[in-house]
Amino acid sequence: MKKYIQIIIILALTIIVAVSAFLLPKNNKDYSKEGFYFDTYISIKVYSAKDSKQLDECLKLCERYEKLLSRTLEGSDIYRINNSCGKPVEVDPETYYLLKRALGFCEETNGKVDITIAPLVDEWGFSDKTYSQTEKPDDETINKLVENIDYKNIELSENNIVKLKNPDAKIDLGFIAKGYIADKLKEYLISQDVKSAVISLGGNVLVIGNKPDGSPFAVGIKDPVNTEDISSVIYATDESVVTSGTYERFVEYGGIRYHHILDTETGYPVNNDVLSVTIESQSSLEGDALSTICLILGEEESKNILKKYNAKANFIYEE
Repeated sequence: MKKYIQIIIILALTIIVAVSAFLLPKNNKDYSKEGFYFDTYISIKVYSAKDSKQLDECLKLCERYEKLLSRTLEGSDIYRINNSCGKPVEVDPETYYLLKRALGFCEETNGKVDITIAPLVDEWGFSDKTYSQTEKPDDETINKLVENIDYKNIELSENNIVKLKNPDAKIDLGFIAKGYIADKLKEYLISQDVKSAVISLGGNVLVIGNKPDGSPFAVGIKDPVNTEDISSVIYATDESVVTSGTYERFVEYGGIRYHHILDTETGYPVNNDVLSVTIESQSSLEGDALSTICLILGEEESKNILKKYNAKANFIYEE
């Protein structure tokens, strides 16, 4: 009897192994693709996937969002608004949604972040990287540009209509757009049953699940002083890690460094001792916005907004 039981057990195990081998994905591999969108290099990697078709679709999505949200690409929604001379413009529902979310952050910070800051960014040369000018913008020019910064000049109405009431103001969604796009890429990959992936859009990293071995992803945080080094590592599972820093884009005039995160009241770079802020959150859109907001506000003033969005912040200061 024991012999028969052993035979039955062996047969059962053999069937289980055979069925499992049939049902489990075969020849799954890791695939990655890179590209240049949103004025930065991006990379997307999926683990244990059947093929790379999903990554092709991700790059198509990046192209679509660049055509909607870039302010320098002629014909984009933001370009059309900025060049409408104050006339109403109908935009894509996603553009409308993102503008609405961005205006929400402008309101929450009392204009400390303001998406009508684009002309000031242009004057400093950060938008097209014309850092070769020999002198910094003069105070008179800066003051005139600051007068036109006011997110309340953006009017949203039904049927995705956007109006820029002050034609001298221009919209820049740089503090929030990549986060939104990362969230949409994650949404697509999850819809394709991807269980493990890393989406990297410049300083925006969004991970899906864990690594195939079950361990969390290690996201290195760049040292803002020695930018070739890593200052710390965040172990992330199914979350967003976004860093904003004063080291990313800057120019020097007369031996003084001016970074790209500008004070909407003075027109000059934010002047505090924060070098970088890294945000851990579930939403990359929120993480993207919060990384800039926290760098502007500083650690103490950021506590309430971080609590509201259930996000963690890692501040690095000047020594």
